[in-house]
Amino acid sequence: MKSSNVLLGLAAGVGAAVAASTLLRRTPDDLAGQVVLITGGSRGLGLSLAREFASRGCRIAICARDSEELANARRDLDQRGAEVLTLACDVADRDAVDRMLARTLSHYGRIDILVNNAGEIQVGPVDAMTLEDFERAMNIMFWGTVYPTMALLPHLKQRGTGRIVNITSIGGKVAVPHLLPYTCAKFAAVGFSEGLHAELAQTGIKVVTIAPGLMRTGSYLNADFKGDTEKEAAWFGVSSSTPGLTIAGDRAARQIADATARGTAEKILTPQANLLAKAHGVAPGLTSQILALVNQWLLPEGQNKQGKRGNQIDVLTQSPLLFFGRLAAKRFLQPTV
Repeated sequence: MKSSNVLLGLAAGVGAAVAASTLLRRTPDDLAGQVVLITGGSRGLGLSLAREFASRGCRIAICARDSEELANARRDLDQRGAEVLTLACDVADRDAVDRMLARTLSHYGRIDILVNNAGEIQVGPVDAMTLEDFERAMNIMFWGTVYPTMALLPHLKQRGTGRIVNITSIGGKVAVPHLLPYTCAKFAAVGFSEGLHAELAQTGIKVVTIAPGLMRTGSYLNADFKGDTEKEAAWFGVSSSTPGLTIAGDRAARQIADATARGTAEKILTPQANLLAKAHGVAPGLTSQILALVNQWLLPEGQNKQGKRGNQIDVLTQSPLLFFGRLAAKRFLQPTV
């Protein structure tokens, strides 16, 4: 009797493990049929996310400021068999956001998942930055997250379900030198996302905070460089292009889609970003001192305040160190001229 009971117990345990494993494997496929709205979805990570969610059976809406880039993204997604709605919208414009959401709801009848992804980055020392740089960063990456979220919340609350996915950054966990306007806006977005998660936890609406580290999406080509623009472009471009330091854009999109399906509270992408976030959580003063040394010894000194976009700087199109970055730029439809 005892041996049979042991065997039954083992069988039950194995069965439970198999069932749990099956549920975990199925979870990322639970998005089929859902409507996903992605801001900043015409290129880079946003486009990669649109492809990923479409591959899981989702219906897609993407918005961006540039109509030509939206048309290119639509062709790309159409070729992949996606059902997609494209909308021109500046997420820093509250009225434009309201109109964009109204059109999406009119077209699809509902929105299940909002992905706040729109963003841009300024690279250079604080002496080369202006107040307008900080205002622009906040408008796009903080208010550009708050406006769509707050406008959509009544719809999600009425339905009692949904996902809000906020693409922040490791720069929203640890202040990185020469990225100050960007990191300020991302810190604000992290605070908004984490607080919103706590407040909505009992409503059926899951808020997911994504904090990527460096990604290979070719986005460095559209960064604004200030100070010694050539040297700023060199360090940032190489850092954003090197395998081992970065995560591929399509792999990042898969991890984000998995976290979305599971309703994960927070997902930090890349081991390096995880390590940095943990170290800063344990010893913030020490990490700040280390980053001060990085700034002193490794990053360029400011020389002028002239801003130049990444794709206007020769070093970003000529260096062999950016080979993988250029491949990513082509893959994710980053403008290169």
